[in-house]
Amino acid sequence: MTDTPTRPTHSTFDALEPLLARVSKPIQYVGGEHNCVVKDWDATQVRWCLAYPDAYEVGQPNQGVAILYEVLNERDWILAERTYAVWPDMEKELREARVSQFTLDAHRPVGIFDVLGVSFSTELGYTNLLSILDLSGIPLHSEDRGDGHPIVVAGGHAAFNPEPISDFIDVAVLGDGEEASLLISDIVREWKDDGCEDGRDGLLMRLALTGSFYVPRFYDVDYLDDGRIQRVAPNRPGVPFQVRKHTLMDLDLWPYPKKPIVPMAETVHERYSVEIFRGCTRGCRFCQAGMITRPVRERNIETIGAMVASGLKATGLEEIGLLSLSSADHSEIAEVTKELADRYEGTNVSLSLPSTRVDAFNIDLANELSRNGRRSGLTFAPEGGSERMRKVINKMVTEDDLIDTVAAAFSSGWRQVKLYFMCGLPTETDEDVLAIAKMATRVIDTGRKAAGTRDVRCTISIGGFVPKAHTPFQWAGQASAETIDHRLQILREAIREDRNYGKAIGMRYHDGKPGVIEGLLSRGDRRIGRVIERVWREGGKFDGWSEHFSFERWTTAAAEELAPFGVDLAWYTTRERGYEEVLPWDHLDAGLDRDWMWEDWQDALDGREVEDCRWTPCYDCGVCPQMDTEIQIGPTGRTLLPLTVVKPDLSA
Repeated sequence: MTDTPTRPTHSTFDALEPLLARVSKPIQYVGGEHNCVVKDWDATQVRWCLAYPDAYEVGQPNQGVAILYEVLNERDWILAERTYAVWPDMEKELREARVSQFTLDAHRPVGIFDVLGVSFSTELGYTNLLSILDLSGIPLHSEDRGDGHPIVVAGGHAAFNPEPISDFIDVAVLGDGEEASLLISDIVREWKDDGCEDGRDGLLMRLALTGSFYVPRFYDVDYLDDGRIQRVAPNRPGVPFQVRKHTLMDLDLWPYPKKPIVPMAETVHERYSVEIFRGCTRGCRFCQAGMITRPVRERNIETIGAMVASGLKATGLEEIGLLSLSSADHSEIAEVTKELADRYEGTNVSLSLPSTRVDAFNIDLANELSRNGRRSGLTFAPEGGSERMRKVINKMVTEDDLIDTVAAAFSSGWRQVKLYFMCGLPTETDEDVLAIAKMATRVIDTGRKAAGTRDVRCTISIGGFVPKAHTPFQWAGQASAETIDHRLQILREAIREDRNYGKAIGMRYHDGKPGVIEGLLSRGDRRIGRVIERVWREGGKFDGWSEHFSFERWTTAAAEELAPFGVDLAWYTTRERGYEEVLPWDHLDAGLDRDWMWEDWQDALDGREVEDCRWTPCYDCGVCPQMDTEIQIGPTGRTLLPLTVVKPDLSA
């Protein structure tokens, strides 16, 4: 890793620089951030461009990209740079000036790299993928690319059903990317050393034969007369019928990111994030992340402490985010938070957790997190408003649990609570949604009594439920946009009409329309690629941003592009699937047993709950035996001692 004092090979910056004065937020295109890496192009053998298909302010803090950037650049023979979706004003300037999509690190054209790795956190980034490809001079369709074009690799949670974008990508990676990205790099290097044997198809075949990478062009999809899939099968000898996910088993051996890039422009998160464990076995039936990242793998307290110390030193950031899907479930969370709070007491460093489960929270934990005086509101995610609804989704938290926790928090000085819910869950009724208002009212009433003041607030944040692949709800019918909007309306009215508590309850929500399109993309098959391309050609991009999203554009494209197949938007979204139906992602193995998921779906319909298998007997989800893995949890009994307390600089 060396900083190059002169303009790097292939830089487009001279052509880019005159355009910066004509666009908003030009700083996001300049590069030169602290800890970025610029390598000698000719001194490396495999060159990656890591793309996040959203704006810099959203993509720059992405943990997955940050990890891969360091993992790849630590190898002297691999070069990795980053690119993000450019705003429409910059896209217009680039097209008029005939300047390619560029990397931020050395402003090299994206089209000259060996691998374009695209990380998808949400399916609403698919249209931005097409913009990145087109601006890079890379043919949209994989079948039109030649040996001189990068192989386009999709990863991230939204890549667990890559069928809607199968026309546009060459490879999909399921699961953890650390070892997978290095394996791809090894295969690319060997292919180059062999004289690029059999061209682009030869490289893709080498990847496919591992059984660890999905190459869509090597699979054919047959359909039944009613539109359902008949089968998905390989069309080349040796290509496996199923592709398995990658699972990194010892997180302590992969303490990344060590030196994350410090952004030049404002971003959505400005903190040093440490993933304290990966995976979740709470079994929330709606949660794709919890299902596809099994099993649970914890980092031990020593690794966490070392990462925090080195990360703060490398970045100068003042907030530590202890991240995971349910951070308070770490077996040593009390020790981690107390000893980190001890170490950084009296400094400007603060600790934070993402939204916390009510049944894993306690005031001692909250006090440690706020010891340096930063006491913001508490955030919890009941998800369902009624007790019945929480049993359906397997969110085993009672309303009394929440009220007891809130009472303790308000008694200890907190004055704000934020609650996350979903609307449109399977079997949900209007009454289940109205129960959210009743819960918020109880929270305010409890808070006022516990705090002895009326100065307490509860904010409820509500999103529409979208069924996802590889979850027990993958068979569920999605609620229509009209249903979501109706229920949000009656909830809003119920809160507004409450004279005693309404003004103390804030409500944030999204209408149902974007969720319907997300549902189309999340459970779609290859036929949806036509819809994505049509939307993009008609100006669709940044669909995750309300000011750019057009529901009419999507519905019109879906109606016209899907009509020849005898299916429509509702067929992909509000229709409930049966057990016998071949789902578009059934040939992609997330480790979960299909029969187990179906049984859990039936349990959901019956309102039956399932315990967390970390602490109870195995419920046979299939991950551990199929992936040859196991749950890895503590406590380890280790500590951060001997403790070195960081003293504040009083001379400053």
